[in-house]
Amino acid sequence: MSGHGFHVHGPHDHAVEHAAHNSDKFSGRIAVTTAILATIGALFGYQGGATQNDAAMFKNNAAIAKTEAANRWNHYQAKSNKQNLAELAQTLPNVDPEKYRAEVARYKAEKEDIRKEAEKWEATSLDWDRKSDALLHQHHQWALATTAEQIAIALAAITLLTNRRWLLLSTYAVAVAGIALGAFAWLHVDPLGAVLGAGTAGGH
Repeated sequence: MSGHGFHVHGPHDHAVEHAAHNSDKFSGRIAVTTAILATIGALFGYQGGATQNDAAMFKNNAAIAKTEAANRWNHYQAKSNKQNLAELAQTLPNVDPEKYRAEVARYKAEKEDIRKEAEKWEATSLDWDRKSDALLHQHHQWALATTAEQIAIALAAITLLTNRRWLLLSTYAVAVAGIALGAFAWLHVDPLGAVLGAGTAGGH
């Protein structure tokens, strides 16, 4: 019944309005959640890309250092050949053995310096390799964290389409797991490696 601008709502009108209000709140919550997850996922993706680029650069540095080490070892081998010839020349007749003895001593000294340089370049190459491998592992952690956030966003979309509120809990669970993976990557922590290492130590 209505009159003079006054309208009486039936019980079903209140129920519909209440449901619509709750639905709007539910949709708004999912929208905010999705925006937050997308932001976190974008940050994780950026970190993953940055670590991958650094890992590739470090691997390139390792290759350069390895090439330098190989060049030094080639030089070392050339000096060894000259030393061997000088040692052989000392045994020949009608030669001044002191002259070749001095050359042998010089080649030995030069070889020692070259050997130290070669070993230094080899150590540098191994160091760059270790840094690259560590960053590549960190990149995989960032990638897993990013994937988890993407799955959480997909679950949020399914939650909104199906209006299944229990799915929102799954969304939060996957999102928290992704954030934890991101935290491990940020702190350079490998929980799986720690667990496996503890298991290996316990087995001995």
